[in-house]
Amino acid sequence: MVRFGIISLAAVLCAFAAVRGLSTFAAGSPPPAHVAVATSPVEAQPTDDASIPKSPDGHYWADAEVNGQPIHFLIDTGATAVALTANDARRLGFNPASLPYAYTVSTANGQARAARVKLNMVAVGRAQVVDVDAFVIEKGLPTSLLGMTYLGRLSKFEATQSALNLRA
Repeated sequence: MVRFGIISLAAVLCAFAAVRGLSTFAAGSPPPAHVAVATSPVEAQPTDDASIPKSPDGHYWADAEVNGQPIHFLIDTGATAVALTANDARRLGFNPASLPYAYTVSTANGQARAARVKLNMVAVGRAQVVDVDAFVIEKGLPTSLLGMTYLGRLSKFEATQSALNLRA
């Protein structure tokens, strides 16, 4: 019992000394040698996150960088792959007229022919993925879709009532 009391008294004295030392430091006197003082604010490390606000139409629209070019996407968690319109494919350097449309895909507008392509990099904000499989849809796709070949490679994506949050 006595041993516990002495240890407790020592802890209280140490705490008092620490508080007194910190209060003296806070009052404007120089800090004791054993107190670390930050000389500049610590900068936050950038994260690999992006947050896309829900648009008034209830969808999530993202302006992504694809192979160094800006592309406007409808984010579609129900799309198996990234799907590009012929116009967006052309902007990325693909020639839609010469692509081999060897695939048949189902879209909201029905069946369509598609050509498989590889995108070097797709980034929405800081949520970047490299070597992304995609399809160029020959006809009938009104806007490019950011599907699961991108989303599924993220460490996390989460829809809230107001935004879609992405983490690389």
